[in-house]
Amino acid sequence: MTIDVHAAPASTRPTVAEVFVHAAARIHQAAAGIWPGEPVLLDAHVPSVTGYVHRARIGDRVLYAKMSILGVSLVSLLRGTRGAWSTVAEAQRDYEQRPDGLLVREAAQLRALAGLGGPQVCPVVGIRDGVIFTEAVPGPTLAELLLAMPERTRELMERPLAELHPLHRPGSARRLDPAGSIKERSIAGTFLRKFDGAAGAAYVDQLGAERCPPGTCEEVTELVRESVHRLHGLGLTLPSAVGTTLAYGDLKPEHVVFPDGPDGRPVLLDPGLLRASPMVDVAKLMSRTVLVLVVHRPAPEVTRQILDGLALLAVARGGHLGPRERRGWVRHLLTLWLMDTVNIVTTYLSAPAALPLPRLGLALVDRAVPVARLVDAVSADLLAPPARGTGERVLDRIAGVAA
Repeated sequence: MTIDVHAAPASTRPTVAEVFVHAAARIHQAAAGIWPGEPVLLDAHVPSVTGYVHRARIGDRVLYAKMSILGVSLVSLLRGTRGAWSTVAEAQRDYEQRPDGLLVREAAQLRALAGLGGPQVCPVVGIRDGVIFTEAVPGPTLAELLLAMPERTRELMERPLAELHPLHRPGSARRLDPAGSIKERSIAGTFLRKFDGAAGAAYVDQLGAERCPPGTCEEVTELVRESVHRLHGLGLTLPSAVGTTLAYGDLKPEHVVFPDGPDGRPVLLDPGLLRASPMVDVAKLMSRTVLVLVVHRPAPEVTRQILDGLALLAVARGGHLGPRERRGWVRHLLTLWLMDTVNIVTTYLSAPAALPLPRLGLALVDRAVPVARLVDAVSADLLAPPARGTGERVLDRIAGVAA
């Protein structure tokens, strides 16, 4: 399915105020329905481009409340792709009753994962009126630990992947009803929806319109246009997404929490289970870790240690393959990495100026040109004939952008 990515006239788009006031009211209503008589305080909005998220104090408990409007990103919604607010609000009333709503599927996945013995996930404590409530998970994130102890990069990154062994085993797809899959989190699927045909070209043309100065917009647009063209071609070489394994689907370093410190088991947030190769999880973890480096720009030796750990992780994952198959595996991995990077960076760039972005998103908008140049250069490398040293050249390019 193609998504209409054209921005509607401002007069026909929902406003941030309309969306946020509605979502906050629904959280209060849902909490009152689940915990009648308990005081409800929304004490901190959590910026997100996908849904409305608020930390909430309900009685003496600290929970996270999340609401999805029509199952689409806030960026898409605020660009007017689903009509004016009156149209959206009416459709949302029906959407909240659907058994296949995005958060209904997410709650079902969290509960199913909690019964597997691994991975550890944040507990669901309630879902009502289109709002899901989960327990807060204290502790440092994987992103924070990587920057603090880069010499342990491979070990730290292997921990969440080890938690996913029950999903990555052949035959695990039987555990998930196809109707419960969250295909919205697919890297390749998202890329194809965003950048397909004339609508995709128009979307690229409008990148950064409300976020970047004109010169930056023009350079980013041209770089992304070239990269998307290459990645479409590279995507044709990817193996079929249909298989017998499951991918967690949204494995990001900021959503991997270590409540018992770096030597304990991590807890994973925001699942997006789908039938796919384990490579999807490795690719997203790599993509988002590279973006953490690009944003934080740590000391060169820290960047190199983290990149070396990433390289060792990738080599270990394809270590059972012969040389030729391993080259193909790495090529597929890097293609998914680039697709995911383009997906998230363009989402931030296309966000309306009034939408609060997470700190990572704000920083990536500021660094959009070097990130776009990185994707452009590596995608060109992948189309060149296979050559020795390609992996090292990729690491050097990333280190240069993170400097």
